Amino acid sequence: MTTETRNADRLDALLRDASASTRLQAALTAGSRPDPSFIELLIARCGVEPDFAVRDTLTWAITRHDSDQTVQLLVTEARSLNPQARSQALHTLSKVGVAAGWQAITPEVLSDPDDDVARSAWRAAVALVPEGLESALADALTGQLGRGDAEVQRSLSRALVGLGEAGSRAINHVLAGDVTESARMHALATQRLLADPDEGFEAAVFEAKRVVALRNAPEPADDATAVSPR
Repeated sequence: MTTETRNADRLDALLRDASASTRLQAALTAGSRPDPSFIELLIARCGVEPDFAVRDTLTWAITRHDSDQTVQLLVTEARSLNPQARSQALHTLSKVGVAAGWQAITPEVLSDPDDDVARSAWRAAVALVPEGLESALADALTGQLGRGDAEVQRSLSRALVGLGEAGSRAINHVLAGDVTESARMHALATQRLLADPDEGFEAAVFEAKRVVALRNAPEPADDATAVSPR
């Protein structure tokens, strides 16, 4: 048995330990002393690790390894049937930050039915989008407007804000068309954030709701038909 195999076997055992602190330390060590034999173990563990801090450290450990050896494995993992594996692979690709990671960004992941996967895909897409494809990405993202709870909508708005002018054009196009009320309200909130990224999402949503309510309010009667008070 080679030294590399022994080290990988030991890491595998430690990453399966019942103690989260032990698993965290194992991930830290794997990132501090990168070894190609660790890569598949680290990526596989991301898909099943229950502790957020450990998952985040696993991602860090993967980024410490040669991207030529990690990216293609992560792209494959982003197509896994396991939602956590897809989400964490996309998140890790955004942290690795090399152009080849864009292969993982497909229409399917941008509209993934699992909210955590979709949120990871949106963040990764903005981090990895090649120059010249920002507008196409922004148009794809606007198809998800109105989706999910406040956290999901906040993530989508941040992604569109991250695309800058391309995001602004896409939002303006949506608002000029016929969309659902929830999508319109989300688009209006995002438009406010594009104009002022420092505005809080909750405040932007509150203002968007006010605008939608005013838009839906009945027209006041004109002077010719108004009933005069007695």
